[in-house]
Parts: sequence; structure tokens; C-alpha cells
Amino acid sequence: MAEKTWLSQETYDRLSAELEYLKTTGRTEIATKIEEARSEGDLRENGGYHAAREEQSKMEGRIQELQYLLEHAEVGDAPQQVTEVAPGLVITAEVNGRQKKFLLGSREAADFVDIDVYPETAPLGSAIMGKKIGEETSYTAPNGKEFTVKVLGIEAFQG
Repeated sequence: MAEKTWLSQETYDRLSAELEYLKTTGRTEIATKIEEARSEGDLRENGGYHAAREEQSKMEGRIQELQYLLEHAEVGDAPQQVTEVAPGLVITAEVNGRQKKFLLGSREAADFVDIDVYPETAPLGSAIMGKKIGEETSYTAPNGKEFTVKVLGIEAFQG
């Protein structure tokens, strides 16, 4: 079963509107661009055609990402009594001896909150997922360095 991610009603509505736009207007616009570029002739040397196809591919990826996120979202306030690290919660952790406080959530949230956001799929997020206060673990950062992390606090996001 997929892990639930807590989203505020406002965030859920905004992401739903983006998904609806991409599935309707966005797809129509990109299909028009592809057709216009295709009519210019030889597709092997048609930069506009290839750019439009790449844009279409990125858009379809975003559609899939949004569909998955919205299907697995829990809308409303995160529970006040939390005992283990989960998406949508604010985590206080000691990372290589330095204390950090951050929201464990989707990259979409970063544009709308005044706290650092780490995705649950990032190395740090994956390492602490399901951990309880006081538990330690380690993870390898994208640069290859090994980091130790200890969960110091878990709380509901009040944004």
C-alpha cells in the first residue's frame, strides 16, 4: 500500500486544478504544436517537432505524478498525535551533528511554506521514513557522502 501524504485543502485544490488544466488545455496546446511542427516537413531535422515532443513527454510525466499524489493524498490537517515519521509532518532531526527542522513532503509544497521541504523520496526522507523519536539511521547523499541522522521531534504541520 502506498504511503499517504497530508495535503491542505488549498494545496489539494491547486494541484487538482493544475492536473485538470494539463489533461485538457495543456494536451490540446501541445498536440497543436506537434501538428504545426510536423507540417514543416522532414521530421529528422525538425527541431521544433522534437522540442514539442519532449515538452509533451514532460507534461505527461507531470500528469502521472499529480495523479499519483492526489490519489494517495490525505486531505485536511495531519493528526496532532504523531509517533513516527510520515509525509506531511514537520521533523526535527540531528543531521551529522547539526539540528534541522523541515517538512517532509512533496516538492510542490516548497513554493507555499516558510520551512525547508524534503521529499520522502529523497535520501534523507527515505532514511527517516517510519522512524520514531530517538531513533538513528544513516543515508548516502547524492554526492556520495554518508550522513547520520537522529529523529529529535515529530509534529503536525501548522501551515
